[in-house]
Amino acid sequence: MDAWAIWLIFAVALGIAEVFTLTAALGMLGIAALITAGSAGIGLPLPAQLGVFAVASVIGVLLVRPAARRHMLRPEPQRFGVDALIGRSAYVLQEVTGHSGRVRIDGEEWTARPYDDAVVIPVGATVDVMHISGSTAIVYPRE
Repeated sequence: MDAWAIWLIFAVALGIAEVFTLTAALGMLGIAALITAGSAGIGLPLPAQLGVFAVASVIGVLLVRPAARRHMLRPEPQRFGVDALIGRSAYVLQEVTGHSGRVRIDGEEWTARPYDDAVVIPVGATVDVMHISGSTAIVYPRE
């Protein structure tokens, strides 16, 4: 079997493995093997083919690693609107039951319901906002 065909089979095998692992490392090696298959196709000897594979692999890592690091170190996106209220603490203004209740979240009054309908949260308690449903805060008492 010709050397270029072996490199091509190796490149395809690495590409298939990349689809299942999603690590990008195997994809870069697959591209390096594809480049090496081209160099084998023009008649380079085996030591030169191995050199081409090594250089192509290192270049792939050097080009892709900085972009991957930027992606991994990107700050968490900011939450806006009512999504920003989730996780905040609130002060109970009117007893919170399964049917009624009012809380103050960051200076604004909201209707409120407990996370568990069986729970009754007294006036003056501090609660955590678990979810916002329409204009109603779903809250959970702090312990």
